[in-house]
Amino acid sequence: MPTEHTVKSFEQELQRLSNHITQMGGVAEAQIDAAVQACARRDVDVAGRVMQADSRLDEYERQIEQDTIRMLALRQPMGVDLREALAALKISTDLERVGDYAANIAKRSIALAQLPAVRPAAAIPRMGKIVQEMLKDVLDAYVDRDVDKAILAWHRDEELDDLYTSLFRETLTYMMEDPRNITPCTHLLFIAKNLERAGDHATNIAETIHFLVKGQSLDKTRPKSDTSSFAVVEPEGTK
Repeated sequence: MPTEHTVKSFEQELQRLSNHITQMGGVAEAQIDAAVQACARRDVDVAGRVMQADSRLDEYERQIEQDTIRMLALRQPMGVDLREALAALKISTDLERVGDYAANIAKRSIALAQLPAVRPAAAIPRMGKIVQEMLKDVLDAYVDRDVDKAILAWHRDEELDDLYTSLFRETLTYMMEDPRNITPCTHLLFIAKNLERAGDHATNIAETIHFLVKGQSLDKTRPKSDTSSFAVVEPEGTK
């Protein structure tokens, strides 16, 4: 039978793991915000800082992975304690990927800053705001173990997909209107896709929170309305 000291020590380890996730989430949120600002303001310096800061998220992920593996090996947790450890491992992976997408956005922003501005770029801050709100909500839900809040964030992925599809269509139109728009619009499409994928990882976190609290997977079909794969934009005068 474990002593009180052992149980208390285990609780402290779980709390430290949870704290690392919260801190890592704050960094990921800040990275997305800065990357979107770099794109909107055509700020190369901010973009460069985002790319350099990506290593912080990598370090968090390594630390959480090491702590989790050690905990699984030494504590052999069961039930909700096991779910806590597995959830931390999964969420850290999702947050690290969000950081990668932020770095990708920053890299594309540097290229965009050297090119003429194109109107579809105005949609990027709107997409970025939704991603930031989704991340904030799922991280708050993780801290509070609030499944309802996680589900609300999960549903917002559909809103993000709608914006992405709209931007995709508008960007294709711009590319057809003037070949000089092709290069900036291509970078813009990659930026938008990175934001859309960051939103997908926020929904992953929401699903993990449901598993953590309820002990079962979310029994719903993930909301997806990204129809860009089927988008067809015809040049004027072809009909």
